[in-house]
Amino acid sequence: MLNLTGKNALVTGIANDRSIAWGIAQQLHKAGANLGITYLPDDRGRFEKKVSELVEPLNPSLFLPCDVQNDEQIQATFETIRDKWGRLDILIHCLAFANKDDLSGDFSKISKDGFNLALDVSAYSLIQLSAAAKPLMTEGGSIVTLTYLGGVRVVPNYNVMGIAKAALEMNVRYLASELGAQNVRVNGISAGPIRTLASSAVGGIRDMISHVEQVAPLRRTVTQLEVGNAAAFLCSDLASGITGQILYVDAGYEIMGMG
Repeated sequence: MLNLTGKNALVTGIANDRSIAWGIAQQLHKAGANLGITYLPDDRGRFEKKVSELVEPLNPSLFLPCDVQNDEQIQATFETIRDKWGRLDILIHCLAFANKDDLSGDFSKISKDGFNLALDVSAYSLIQLSAAAKPLMTEGGSIVTLTYLGGVRVVPNYNVMGIAKAALEMNVRYLASELGAQNVRVNGISAGPIRTLASSAVGGIRDMISHVEQVAPLRRTVTQLEVGNAAAFLCSDLASGITGQILYVDAGYEIMGMG
């Protein structure tokens, strides 16, 4: 029943085969979506080569550089989508960054620059991409972002990223309220801890995963593909009545009262 055939989907945030965005891209492709993939450009072209080789089996029809701190690249990305596809049905936002030094130590010592950087890349970028996608979602659509429990509870070694995720979750609600009039749904997935390039910057990530495996009702953490399945569901007609929500895909850890 889950069928995304004929849907155009833009996936951001793939860095390597551990990325949650990679799990999402695989499941969208499996459901029949036509994929566009963005990568973070760098001087040496390392991400371009790595991501290009990784996503080749998914046969994306668009492969574009997009640094969300570069307004011109965002504009160019969506102009290409307009020119090549004509419309956009699905936007997957899997972008987050903070300086490693701002993830640990005294929260009150976070610099203004570090705070602004984390909020810009991790939260404001959803607003930017949604604004660019809005005129292209002429037949309705679905926007999905990734968040984490640290946006609603204090998590060791998360610090400023918790603030960014809290802002991101409110972005979901305000964007859902605005875009619902044109049948565009906006939701977030709060995934359990997974070892990714991004999570490697969080101190004690292995201990966090081990703790979840002991405490979560399913006695394990989740995989990238499980998050991908949830994203594919939220992007499909099966979730046509769901918007403005945060869906926990964390083996049930969020419901538990123990620390």
